[in-house]
Amino acid sequence: MTYRAVLFDFSGTVFRLEQDETWLADLTDHEGENLDLEAQTELMRRMTAPVGQVVDLDEEHLYAWHNRDRDPVLHRKVYLEVLKRSGVPHADQAVALYTRLIDPTQWTPYPDTEAVLKGVAGKGVKVGVLSNIAFDIRPAFSRRGWDAFVDEFVLSFEVGAVKPEPEIFRTAIERLGVDPAETLMVGDSEEADGAARAVGCAFALVEPLPTTERPDALLGALRTHNVL
Repeated sequence: MTYRAVLFDFSGTVFRLEQDETWLADLTDHEGENLDLEAQTELMRRMTAPVGQVVDLDEEHLYAWHNRDRDPVLHRKVYLEVLKRSGVPHADQAVALYTRLIDPTQWTPYPDTEAVLKGVAGKGVKVGVLSNIAFDIRPAFSRRGWDAFVDEFVLSFEVGAVKPEPEIFRTAIERLGVDPAETLMVGDSEEADGAARAVGCAFALVEPLPTTERPDALLGALRTHNVL
């Protein structure tokens, strides 16, 4: 199969929000005690999980959770509640951490992200970044000059659709001007990203491991599908 376009998920695929000890060092629980390492790790997992509900929520916040990647206001509202229910009861601490989490310059690229973006674009294959996200991730690419290798950013909060809904995949494909059968979706979620198959795309799964533990999964996925 000859692919004319590759779509990449963002979080856990080409970039990852790595745990930064300086962000969490001053977080305290209801008793004023610092969060231990296990609690910090679980907190980061909850803030970056691509699918699934991570805490029990009331009806108001449950609505915000299900629509968080369509609306930045709902995203902020529900994640501050998630932090509160995850052992960060102090509003000022929660806001400070949330602000860091949605700063795209704080995210870490996987070791092979640059090579993959350059390699795919260099072969004349169109590149799209397709993400369920409630903030603009373009600066994560532009500050490194990598936006030059991306033809389209399709972000859920801008287009009003989220994976696994077929509309968001169709939007990306239409913007790139390719057929679904000529498109490969690469992502870390079988449920969300794998839904690209429903509109006729191929799919390659990568694991959302820490960046130090996943040096070349993107390269491997594209080589397996004969893109590189």
